[in-house]
Amino acid sequence: MKSGVTAKDVAKIAGVSQSTVSRVFTQGTLVSEKTREKVLAAAEELGYGPNEFARSLITNKTKIIGLVMKGVKNPFYPQVLKAFATAFKKVGYSILFVHTNNDELQKEDVETLLNYRVAGVIITDATLSLKVTERFRNNEIPLVFFNRKVDITDFFTVSTNNLEAGRQIAEFLTRKGCENMIYISGDSNTSTSRDRERGFSEVLNKYHIPYSKYTSDYSFEGGYQTAKLIISENKIPSAFFVANDIMALGVLGALREHSIAIPTDTKIVGFDNIEMAAWPTHNLTTWEQPISQMVGETVKYIMDEIEAYTGVSGNKELRGRLIERQTT
Repeated sequence: MKSGVTAKDVAKIAGVSQSTVSRVFTQGTLVSEKTREKVLAAAEELGYGPNEFARSLITNKTKIIGLVMKGVKNPFYPQVLKAFATAFKKVGYSILFVHTNNDELQKEDVETLLNYRVAGVIITDATLSLKVTERFRNNEIPLVFFNRKVDITDFFTVSTNNLEAGRQIAEFLTRKGCENMIYISGDSNTSTSRDRERGFSEVLNKYHIPYSKYTSDYSFEGGYQTAKLIISENKIPSAFFVANDIMALGVLGALREHSIAIPTDTKIVGFDNIEMAAWPTHNLTTWEQPISQMVGETVKYIMDEIEAYTGVSGNKELRGRLIERQTT
C-alpha cells in the first residue's frame, strides 16, 4: 500500500462513497459486481490496500489467528506451525506466533493475544486456567486445543486417537515376538502421553507381556540420557515404544553408541513421523499423526466460529497410521 493513500482517495476516483469502498474490502458484504470492479480498479491504480489494524478498531477483530506453542525444540511443532500458516493464508488470515516458556499460558501471553485482537486462538502444548479461558469466551474468540485433550469440557480439541495408536503399536510389537518392552513417556501430565501409555499397557496386560515405564522431556537429549540410564542398568528390552520421534532418535543414538544392534537386539517405535524419522541415517518406525487432517479440522472450526460464534465444544479425534522402517 502506498503511503498516504486512503479509502477516501479510492472513493473519489471510483465515484462512490467511502463506505462502499469499505464494503468492497470486507469479506461477506453485498456489493454489485459493477461497483466492486470500479473500486478494485481505482484501488489498483492508486496502490491502495485496506488497513487491517484500522478495520480492527471498528470490528474489534483482526484477520489474525494466535498460535501458542511451547515445544519449539520438538520438530513436530514447527511442521505444525508451517501447516497452519499455509492453511490460514489460503483463507486470508495470518498467524501471530506466541512462544511460551511455561506449561501454563501466562498473563502476558494472554494480553498479547487480546491486544492484537486475534480472531481465534490455537493452543498446542500449553494449558490454560479456567479464568483465562473465560476471557476468550467473553470476547467470543474461538479457541482450539491442538494435539491434546483437556479436562475443561467447554472448548474444542483436535488430536490423534492416541489411545488407539498405543494399542496398535503394542499389537504390532507383540506380533514381532517382543517379550518385554519399555515405554518412554514425555510429560505425564499431558493427555497425549497418558493415552498412548494407556492403550499400550492395555494390550500388553492382555497378553501378559511385562513392560517398564521411564519418563523424559520430549527432547533428543532426554531420550538419549534415558537410554543411557537403561543401558547402565542392563535392562535392554525386546522393544522400546517412545512417546515422540525426537526422543526416539535420542534413544537410537545412545543404543548405537553402545553397539546394540537394531532391530535384532531391540526394536524402536517412535510417534509423530517427523521429517527426520525418514532420513536414511535413522529410518525410524513410527506412528504418523495426520497433520493435514488435524490442521484442516482446526481451521474449519475456527472459520465457522468467526462467521457465527457459538462457543460449541467437542473432541475431534483422527486416526493415524503405523509407518514401518528399519528400526523394527
